[in-house]
Amino acid sequence: MKRFTLLLFIGLMAATVHAQIASNNNGPVIDFNETSVDFGDITQGDKVEHTFVLKNTGSAPLVISNVAATCGCTVPKWPKEPIAPGSSAEIKVTFNSAGKMGKQNSVVRIYSNASEPIEKVSLISNVLPKGR
Repeated sequence: MKRFTLLLFIGLMAATVHAQIASNNNGPVIDFNETSVDFGDITQGDKVEHTFVLKNTGSAPLVISNVAATCGCTVPKWPKEPIAPGSSAEIKVTFNSAGKMGKQNSVVRIYSNASEPIEKVSLISNVLPKGR
């Protein structure tokens, strides 16, 4: 019985140490320099773009599986290859204000294998009519 208890104790200790090591190994983590940019007033029909820089601050390769915008007026371009730990990458987002008026907040969702599987960035603007 003492031997069983000792083995059980050793097994529990090993499981605890393994869990602590696993919690320190956080996998891929997305860290953006900025998550939104405000272009202020723009004229209807203008196209504005911004490149969001991200860094994988985690311990495993980051894979971006999809990047989706809230409407067809916003077009994202993103890296298709894995981003190594410590490496940086860029997501370029273009907003076309044709047919838009007033305050606009174009949100782009980034889907990945990161610890936070969905991140968001946005382009903000105030679209004024042509001829002002």
